[in-house]
Amino acid sequence: MTTLICGSFAYDTIMVFPDKFARHILPDQLHILNVSFMVPRMRREFGGCAGNIAYNLKGLGGDVVAMGTVGEDFLPYAQWMDSHGLSRDHVKVIDGAYTAQAFITTDIDDNQITAFHPGAMAKSHRNHVADASGVTLGIVSPDGRDGMIAHAEQFVQAGIPFIFDPGQGLPMFDGPELLRFVEQADYVCVNDYEAKVLCSRTDLSIAQLSQRTRAFIVTLGSEGSEIYAKNHVHKIPAVKTDQVIDPTGCGDAYRAGLLFGLAQELDWETSGRIASLLSSQKIEYSGTQNHHVDPEMFAERFATTFGYRF
Repeated sequence: MTTLICGSFAYDTIMVFPDKFARHILPDQLHILNVSFMVPRMRREFGGCAGNIAYNLKGLGGDVVAMGTVGEDFLPYAQWMDSHGLSRDHVKVIDGAYTAQAFITTDIDDNQITAFHPGAMAKSHRNHVADASGVTLGIVSPDGRDGMIAHAEQFVQAGIPFIFDPGQGLPMFDGPELLRFVEQADYVCVNDYEAKVLCSRTDLSIAQLSQRTRAFIVTLGSEGSEIYAKNHVHKIPAVKTDQVIDPTGCGDAYRAGLLFGLAQELDWETSGRIASLLSSQKIEYSGTQNHHVDPEMFAERFATTFGYRF
């Protein structure tokens, strides 16, 4: 099964301020704030939900196609995709635009100041689901507002089952719009905070929302995840790891695991465990695409962790 990943590609520029922001920001002077932080440590990562999900799913051995819009500065990312065998056939370059990018500064207390430039992501509606042939499964992940709306409708029109993953795009939509996504999608995947926001904006409980989908998945961080399907809640355990380096991108890895399980027509218990194990493997590395996923090694690690093979 070919899986189409609709979503963002982005550069994440991560900087570390070796002090506390609080020591340099005067609370009574916020109305004339003018600060500058010296950041001796900086790294640039390849990110974006479509890029992250595709990277993980490809690592598991999935047949994956990524779709997104990028800017004229995409060449380093394009070379990275080529080196990892990720197709760029449906990655559209928008003239005169930058690739979406986040500039994140973190202090020694793990407080963060982030600036996000959507850039070419805002033109994601220029891509169309029908442009990709042979697709049998999909996901609408965080992207430009118009693109997310259009791609969900196009998956429905094409009769292709898909996951709705609102993520950071959740604030862009009101209650009726979110409910429309839920009713269009075959599956919904959110973290626990996003689930609360979704329930609040739609005035429906998780149990009620799950009745409108084939499965409603809620990730709970270190507490694992829950999959609501056919009036049953599958409780998926988190996989403990020896080192927690960076949780950024764990949600995308989890979604890649779900997509792999769906493509392989595995049961929810197994699909959830694949997703949980893959996200735990990502957390052992900084960045979102710096961990290596090998299908055979992953299968062995799954068998060792859960006591059976998928």
